[in-house]
Amino acid sequence: MITSTAPAATPTKAPSVTKLSKIPFILLVLVVGLTFVFPAVPIAAPQADLSPADMAWMLTATAFVLLMTPGLAFFYGGMVNRKNVLSTMLQSFICMAMLTVIWVVFGFSLAFGESLGGVIGNPATFFMMQNVLDGAPWELAPTIPLALFAMFQLKFAIITPALITGAFAERIRFTSYTVFILLFFIFIYAPLAHATWHPEGILFQLGVLDFAGGTVVHMSAGWAALASALFLKRRHEATHSPAMITFVLLGTGLLWFGWFGFNAGSAMGANPLAATALSTTMAASAAAALAWIFFDGVKGRKPSAMGTCIGAVVGLVAITPAAGFVTLPHSIAIGVIAAVVSNLLVDLRSRTTIDDTLDVFPCHGVGGMVGMLLTGVFASKGVNPNIPDQGLLFGETKLFLAQFGALVGVSVFAFAGSWLLLKVTNLISPLRVSHEEEQLGLDLSQHDEKL
Repeated sequence: MITSTAPAATPTKAPSVTKLSKIPFILLVLVVGLTFVFPAVPIAAPQADLSPADMAWMLTATAFVLLMTPGLAFFYGGMVNRKNVLSTMLQSFICMAMLTVIWVVFGFSLAFGESLGGVIGNPATFFMMQNVLDGAPWELAPTIPLALFAMFQLKFAIITPALITGAFAERIRFTSYTVFILLFFIFIYAPLAHATWHPEGILFQLGVLDFAGGTVVHMSAGWAALASALFLKRRHEATHSPAMITFVLLGTGLLWFGWFGFNAGSAMGANPLAATALSTTMAASAAAALAWIFFDGVKGRKPSAMGTCIGAVVGLVAITPAAGFVTLPHSIAIGVIAAVVSNLLVDLRSRTTIDDTLDVFPCHGVGGMVGMLLTGVFASKGVNPNIPDQGLLFGETKLFLAQFGALVGVSVFAFAGSWLLLKVTNLISPLRVSHEEEQLGLDLSQHDEKL
């Protein structure tokens, strides 16, 4: 008989609750106290020419966009190792909770409050949603209540930090992650949303076009993802097999469905522009899905479920800034070009030491940048007569130069700003889990749960 001489395994003692982990709860208690001071009771119903049809569509679109975040959770969750599925999905779900509270307290004000120099909103404008329930409609959405506009825009703020999570999946401490997304919203997302979508924002004033978030959402998340991957360095086990490709398919379906609210809802009403945005969204994503697997075939690979899903999402990303400005044939071109470029960048990234776990930068970041530039090529007044300039294809250069300048400026701002915020977060609470916690898996080490 063979007798083992190995020492008996010692049970791992659960870590004690740190002082830092108590801070979010204390802050939440303070927010509850503020609700008694700032009840946000409407003084009177707003007098405005509201449209029931527009309100019905925007209520629906708002729900569509919220569904994208659970869709993203399934999309990312299916791609990681089985021992990290729950932690990866929770990183998306927690954004729905955290960003909603932040948005109500001061976030909406930072993004859409009274402009302070065209770069950020006054946090007091809608603090605790004062002047929202009884406020006049947003000037670029005059047929829906201000509260509905605020809730629609909230969903964009929710999904943006969730997109970043694919880059540092399987190696980030959950508490530190929540600190980072709070800082990211305040110092990266809110300034970009204000600069791009507020009528007095600096990018808006320069004529930059971003219909539904190519700059604000996808480029900011993409560059933050690259900064995160570089800052947290490689996983100890950098190779993995997807836990459940069926989750990826489900997530893609939910994202594709929700994206109609994301893009068509950005028309701010039940109108022809919404129909255009819905149509271009469908065409670009379908074209990108085909282009991805066909390009894989050119490289000698078999068509895959993962490739189809990734291609579709890249197309959705790329058409986002252009959805309300381009024709259907041009939307197909945008989807195909973005899919090929992102596919090439994924291969290039795989040959480097950069551990962007789920290729957020090559897909979301690069896809957003391709969409931004091609908006400057294909944007047409025939599609949207309200735009100040047309694209290069129509013999005008001003819009393309504005798009290119915004791409460079936003890239520098989002990458450098995210890197700085990662350093600050790491000083407050270490970002990286220990080697032992990574080997055990974040589901158990961070949450005491398993699939």
